[in-house]
Amino acid sequence: MSYLPLTADFRSIILGDIPLIDVRAPVEFARGAFPGAVNLPLMNDEERRLVGTCYTHEGHEAAVALGHRLVNAQVRAPRIDAWAQFKRTHENALLYCFRGGMRSQISQQWLFDHHGIVIPRLEGGYKALRRYLLEQLEQEIPAHFAARALPLVLAGRTGTGKTILIRQMEHAIDLEDIAHHRGSAFGRYLTSQPSQIDFENRLAWKLIQLLHRQPGQVIFEDESQAVGAVNIPAPFFEVLKNAARVVVESSLEERIERTVQEYVTESQQRYAESGDLDCQRWKTWMHANFHRIRKRLGMERYGRVAEAFDRAMASQATIGIPAAHREWVRIMLSEYYDPMYDYQMERAASRVLFRGSAEQVLEFLAMSAQQRHHTRVLPC
Repeated sequence: MSYLPLTADFRSIILGDIPLIDVRAPVEFARGAFPGAVNLPLMNDEERRLVGTCYTHEGHEAAVALGHRLVNAQVRAPRIDAWAQFKRTHENALLYCFRGGMRSQISQQWLFDHHGIVIPRLEGGYKALRRYLLEQLEQEIPAHFAARALPLVLAGRTGTGKTILIRQMEHAIDLEDIAHHRGSAFGRYLTSQPSQIDFENRLAWKLIQLLHRQPGQVIFEDESQAVGAVNIPAPFFEVLKNAARVVVESSLEERIERTVQEYVTESQQRYAESGDLDCQRWKTWMHANFHRIRKRLGMERYGRVAEAFDRAMASQATIGIPAAHREWVRIMLSEYYDPMYDYQMERAASRVLFRGSAEQVLEFLAMSAQQRHHTRVLPC
C-alpha cells in the first residue's frame, strides 16, 4: 500500500464539523456514529458477518481472502465511486472504520488507486474518536465547569416555555433537541430517539463546539437524567444538578394555553402529517401515556384525567377546535407536575439566582453573560 495520511486531530474535526465517511457496515453505523457522518460501507452487513465468521473459524488470512472475493472488482466499483463523489463535493472529508485498521486502509487505498483521490483516515478510527468524546463529556467538560462555575440551568414549571427560551439563546444547549424528546411522559416524537451512543456523541460534539465559541456562560434547560429513553451521563448530570438556577415564571392560564398548543395542537398536527387525519392514533397514544403514569397520578386522578381527555376529544370532534383540552391539562399541571416541581425546587432553592417572566429572564441572562465576558480571567 502507498503511504496515505492519518489524522488524530479530533478537536479540529469537531470544531470544523469535518464531513466523515463511515466505511463500517450499516449495522455498526446504526449502533452509533458521529454528527455529519455518512455511511458508505466497504462491506454490507452480510459480507461483514461472513468475514467475521471466517475469521473466527479459519483465521486472519482466510478472512481477508474471503473479503476480497466477496467485495470483488464488480462489487467494489460503485462503492469506490460513492466515496469519490462524496470527497469531490466535500473537499475536507475524512474516512474511518471501527479501529482505523484494515477496512479504512483498504478504502483509502482503493480510492487513491481508482480515482487518484487522497483522503485522510482517522487514526484509531471510530473507537478513538468515540473515546475522545466520552473523555470530554465525562471528565474534561465537568472539570471545566467545576473550575469556572459557569453553567446555568433554566428552570420553571411545566408550560412556562423553557424550551422556547433555550432555542432563542446562542449560548445554550438544547438537550431535548439532542435527545429528540420533550422530556416528559408525553414528550415522544413520531420518529425514534437516537441511540444512547449517538446521544452522547452529539451532546459532547455540541458542548465542545459551544465552549470553544462561548467559553463563558452556558445555559441548559432543567432536565431529569433520563430524557425519554436516553440518559445524560452521570458525571455531566452532576454538573447540571448542582448548577445555579434561573427560574422562568408564568401564570397557570398562560401555561395551560402553551401546553395545549405544544402537546395537543402541534402534536396532533404531526400525527396528521403522518396520515392520522382523524386523531385516532394520537388518541390511543395519549391514553397509553396516561396509563403508563397512572400509579404516579393515583387512580382517582387518573380516572378524572382520562375522562376529561375523552370529553375533550368528543368536543373537538364536534366543534373542530381543541379548547376543551384545557380541562385535563389544568388537572395535570396543577395536581401532578406542579407538586413535583415544587418539591424539586425546594431542594435547589439555595441555588436560585433569579426569578422572573420570560422577558425578564432573557434580560437577566444577557446582562449576566456581558458581566462574565468583561470579568473573565484569561489563562496565562
